[in-house]
Amino acid sequence: MSTIFSKIISGEIPADIVYQDKRVTCFRDINPAAPVHILIIPNKEIPTLNDMDDEDEALAGYMLLTAKRLAKKEGIDQSGYRLIVNCNRDGCQEIFHLHLHLIGGRPLGGIASKSGD
Repeated sequence: MSTIFSKIISGEIPADIVYQDKRVTCFRDINPAAPVHILIIPNKEIPTLNDMDDEDEALAGYMLLTAKRLAKKEGIDQSGYRLIVNCNRDGCQEIFHLHLHLIGGRPLGGIASKSGD
């Protein structure tokens, strides 16, 4: 399954990449929700969090540590930031390649709709 993220990883589609190595690719969101909005994606194609296996445990941890390092690099580690993983349609996942949102750079509001809308 090839997604836009797979094409960014391979270089077919340009992106504002802030970090890339053999395990992850990290780039600025094209429609940022805050001054800092970086997507951290595994280079391995994993559609959703539900599709991670035990063999992906180290990768999951690596994604979190990468987020921490990027927060520091972006200067938001002390003021605060949010990490979000959307899973499937009701979780508002739009691109079915697992990704972690690193969001910060301003005070962030509530995280979920109370009305269920």
